[in-house]
Amino acid sequence: MRLSLPLIAALALPAPLGAHPHVFVEAQVTVVFDAEGGLGIKLDWYYDDLFSLLVTTDLGIDMDGDLVLTAAEQDLLDSQIAAWPPDYAGDLEVMQEGAVLPLSEKRDHAMTYADGLFHEVHLRPVPDLPDPAAPLQIRVFDPSFYTAYDLRGPVLIEGREDCAVEVIAADVDAAYALAESLLGGQQASDVGPDDYFPAIGDAFADTIVVTCAGPL
Repeated sequence: MRLSLPLIAALALPAPLGAHPHVFVEAQVTVVFDAEGGLGIKLDWYYDDLFSLLVTTDLGIDMDGDLVLTAAEQDLLDSQIAAWPPDYAGDLEVMQEGAVLPLSEKRDHAMTYADGLFHEVHLRPVPDLPDPAAPLQIRVFDPSFYTAYDLRGPVLIEGREDCAVEVIAADVDAAYALAESLLGGQQASDVGPDDYFPAIGDAFADTIVVTCAGPL
């Protein structure tokens, strides 16, 4: 069976880790404007050392521990992340004026392994904008909160210089309170990896607001 990293995470993480969330990723967000007028969101995902170790163990790569993949190991890694599960939306939401925008299939998808850590990168084109003059709202989150994303560094803009970025931090305390209320008083820290968790990952997500002087 071909595995994507989201599925590897579900298979590899040991149950004793217990609490939601179970995977921790730093996300670098880059808003890309190309020369043809296209818009895309580039995501760089930096996985933590525990998850990176679990993936190498699960796939049987870097078993010599030299932190360098052979060509065959890189090919195996690439084959496992190339296809996302059909129900996986990519943990990215782009909105404009309250409406969630459709995203095209990922492009330029790659995975690298350096110093024992995985770094995944891909671009999600945004094909249609209802209002080219309206700001964009961008959030990176897993609806199930199995994976927790923290924004890494400043949000970057490529392709133009007239755009400003504001990051509105999530109210994490309120998000955990919401989770507890929906779980009947059970704390998120007591929810195991295979147990029900409400689809409120968006409540834990920072919101990136991109406003440009001219049309997007």
